[in-house]
Amino acid sequence: MSSPSTPHPAEAARAVRGRPPRLDQGRTAQAALDLLDEAGLDALTMRRLADAVGVQAGALYRHFATKQDLLTVMAERMLEGCSAPPPEGDWSERLTVLAHRMRTALLAHRDGARVYAGTHSTGANTLGFAETLIGVLRGAGFRDEDAARGVLAVVNFTVGHTLEEQAALRPGDPGAAAEPGPADPDRLRRAVAEQEFPHLTAALPVLTSTDFAAHFAFGLNLLVQGLRATERNGPAAAAEAGRP
Repeated sequence: MSSPSTPHPAEAARAVRGRPPRLDQGRTAQAALDLLDEAGLDALTMRRLADAVGVQAGALYRHFATKQDLLTVMAERMLEGCSAPPPEGDWSERLTVLAHRMRTALLAHRDGARVYAGTHSTGANTLGFAETLIGVLRGAGFRDEDAARGVLAVVNFTVGHTLEEQAALRPGDPGAAAEPGPADPDRLRRAVAEQEFPHLTAALPVLTSTDFAAHFAFGLNLLVQGLRATERNGPAAAAEAGRP
């Protein structure tokens, strides 16, 4: 079975006869994701993508005016399936499921969070995911503005955390000598040991841990608890207390 980035046989035949293959935005976005997984975001160029789909680089600009437009379509594609309603339960459990779902989607691609950060897709996957998130909070009785800001906080935390996670675990360039990166735990341990930082010393086991799932769960729980405080001070709580 051919990969998503492999030209269809009919397109290949037209290319042989001197006619360029017809570009398909979905197939091109998938080819870009394949290149991303193979070489990382820094190596993803319009020229390299054009070679992968068998067209001249200029042809891509008819579908993507800039590379940022390409990244936005890639980000939209990464969120496919994330908008499905979470299992029934308390709003905090449902919100947590959705946040983990987004983190998993970004982690599924090398530099996935870097691609997603700063994009503002209005596609069905992105808007559907936002709709589901806000619906969970509005359904729990949050005011519209609190639900919107709560969703922004959860999404921004998820993207930011995953961005740092992937940066810390970023693979080196093929063939390059292995060198510790700036997030190397031993580098931090040595720096702390050389100076007197008793609080950092006590916290080093966690600060140097690569259990990013635990880090994410802890931070997400803090956000949920903060939203619970907002919920307690919202209109529903005021009504129960007999306040206007």
